[in-house]
Amino acid sequence: MISRRIFAGLCAGLPLVAAASRGTAQPAGYGTQKVVYHINESGGDENRAYRGALQNVQNHINAVGAEAIEVQVVMHGNGLGLLQAALEDTGLQTVVGGLKSQGVRFVVCNNTLAGRDIDYSSDLYDVWEDDIVPSGVAELSKLQMAGFTYIKP
Repeated sequence: MISRRIFAGLCAGLPLVAAASRGTAQPAGYGTQKVVYHINESGGDENRAYRGALQNVQNHINAVGAEAIEVQVVMHGNGLGLLQAALEDTGLQTVVGGLKSQGVRFVVCNNTLAGRDIDYSSDLYDVWEDDIVPSGVAELSKLQMAGFTYIKP
């Protein structure tokens, strides 16, 4: 059986290959960016909202260039459903792994884990201890104070 981390690593290059095959060029004028994407709602039918949010992240990276952007995705409340759904959804696994391979950090709220009795190691896809922050909302504020642009997809 293949582990989640190995699977994510194998799938990691897929978005990069797709972007390269389209011949996309980095537009001038965007500069270096730091952004935080806030996910705290449910994914809806077939996880469409999660897929849409992750596509926004990929589109942002494609526009600015992976080397010129720092991205964090902060999840709390119903937003943890993204990584719960990814346990069974190989499409979401591929997208999450691809974004991670481009340097995107996925951050999980410990308050939500504790309040909903969620075990990050078995109930969420590819989450490690260093991905957990004490409070998702406090992390959003901290990142904004550090110069990250807030985006709510």
